[in-house]
Amino acid sequence: MSGIGIFVLIVVLYILMSIKILNEYERGVVFRLGRIIGAKGPGVILVFPVIDTMRRIDLRVVTIDVPPQDVITKDNVTVKVNAVIYFRVLDPNKAVIEVENYLYATSQLAQTTLRSVLGQSELDELLAHRDKINQQLQSILDKQTESWGIKVSTVETKNVDLPQEMQRAIAKQAEAERERRAKVIAAEGEFQAAAKLVEAAKMMEEHPAAIQLRYLQTLVEVSASNNSTTIFPIPIDLFRPFFEKAKKD
Repeated sequence: MSGIGIFVLIVVLYILMSIKILNEYERGVVFRLGRIIGAKGPGVILVFPVIDTMRRIDLRVVTIDVPPQDVITKDNVTVKVNAVIYFRVLDPNKAVIEVENYLYATSQLAQTTLRSVLGQSELDELLAHRDKINQQLQSILDKQTESWGIKVSTVETKNVDLPQEMQRAIAKQAEAERERRAKVIAAEGEFQAAAKLVEAAKMMEEHPAAIQLRYLQTLVEVSASNNSTTIFPIPIDLFRPFFEKAKKD
């Protein structure tokens, strides 16, 4: 083989080795002689060996589990809290040149931010207003990772593990709250019943015949039962006409 043929073969092999294929969700950050020339892709790109180096960056949403963190809340309660973070790379160039390992850096930043934010919240707020805390975490992380070309879309706190004594205290508190509500509801029922009795008494006072009708209705209800002996009071008003007639005589 002549020298020209060898040269052509080397050139062809060099070009074939330079061909790289990137998926739709990938970008290749290319450095030429140590200087960045930008992100390329997707599809077929040329990365010349020896003079070029390439770093593949995935643009899909990345999910990171934040391991359980020991947190002391504002009201001095020790809890274990873990979370999950969803983020994606918006600027591949910054994700390569601004931070050594954006996955590890984001994970560590999430852990410290989680302890810091939850340490400023009380236990009741942590349990009852978790959405508000999640939004606060997302805002802080997104602001700090913006310079890395990363967009934090969602932060969700998953589990809040309480000590056993705190769980018992919360259970007692919930039980006491339920008893308080039951007593309030019972008191309101008694108050409404008393108010209705007062209205009924006023009505019977204005219409005495209503007492007799109520008495006769009670007799009907008692006679319908299977009682062998029935004792019932007799209103004095029934005998009032006889008393008045006796006085006249």
